[in-house]
Amino acid sequence: MRTIVVTGSASGMGAATKARLEAAGDRVIGVDLKGADVTADLGTVEGRQDAIDRVADLSGGTLDGLVTWAGLPGLTERPGSLLVSVNYFGTVVLLEGLRPLLAKGDRPAAVAISSNSTTIQPDLPIAVTEACLSGDEAAARAAGDEVGSLNVYPASKLAIARWVRRNAPAWAADGITLNAVAPGAVETPLLQASREDATVGELVDHLPIPVGRPGAADELAAFVQFLLGPDARFICGSVLFVDGGTDALLRADAMPVPM
Repeated sequence: MRTIVVTGSASGMGAATKARLEAAGDRVIGVDLKGADVTADLGTVEGRQDAIDRVADLSGGTLDGLVTWAGLPGLTERPGSLLVSVNYFGTVVLLEGLRPLLAKGDRPAAVAISSNSTTIQPDLPIAVTEACLSGDEAAARAAGDEVGSLNVYPASKLAIARWVRRNAPAWAADGITLNAVAPGAVETPLLQASREDATVGELVDHLPIPVGRPGAADELAAFVQFLLGPDARFICGSVLFVDGGTDALLRADAMPVPM
């Protein structure tokens, strides 16, 4: 039986991932603000450390997988600093803190969650991305509040994707595959909150999706389950778009980019 940590496990794609993994016989340690095995606020330094410590206790010091679904959407009234702390630092600090446990696991894999907004949302504030990647949370939070959370969302998710790309080779040396998934519009409470936002709500359902519909949470869970499994061991350092074709439609010639 594998032991896998899923953050954001109480709802949406995190809950779907937890259910799918448990149905396959895995043990899942869920992390969320409530309704989870580990109750912790990943937007705070103390909450992250508490989550790492509790997972270490519950797992017996060994993990076979980690998925970081926990995150918040950008909303008009939500401060950008909150998204910096939850979406970026709440992801990378957990990844770094649990890496030693993963290194002891059986064919361990980690999956971080990015977004297709990193490539399709115009005027992304790259300064916020760079501030996140610098590791200075206070500076990144200040930069986030300057531009607001609607803009911080793609910037924080771009930072996650770049962090994964930069760190995956070293993780592979420890036997851990590290990849990022970039979902598009998926029917979850996060998407519904965006629909109800005063600024962007009316735009949400106009996003072009070539397959003709938003994704289902279980579809994303299925892909993450594959990345955690034995058939995905040669996938390392990739940012994989699971968005119904939106990124391909809007940026057909953007990748691959020759050196």
